[in-house]
Amino acid sequence: MPDRNYCVYILASYSRVLYIGSTSNLMRRLYQHRSRLVKGFTRKYDVTRLVYYEQTPNSRAAVEREQELKGWRRAKKVRLIESVNPGWLDLAADWFEPGGVHGGPPGRAG
Repeated sequence: MPDRNYCVYILASYSRVLYIGSTSNLMRRLYQHRSRLVKGFTRKYDVTRLVYYEQTPNSRAAVEREQELKGWRRAKKVRLIESVNPGWLDLAADWFEPGGVHGGPPGRAG
């Protein structure tokens, strides 16, 4: 069985609406958000820009960290994002290209 790469991630809209999630495949999940394949909050509020992510050792740790971050006040989430991404840049801006996928996440960020 191949190793999985579990991540917790924070997406933001241009107006800085935040969404926190976890996944075993960040690139696939981000593609789903950006392609508007995920019904609900991210599609409704156009929350597609990856502003923070971190790897975890397993799925349980990812879910626990996701719940921890969701419990934080907004100001603390903003400080976490800005500790590694002060300009709120889209960390996955060059992961995708029209008609396909390329690049992908580096080994670790956040």
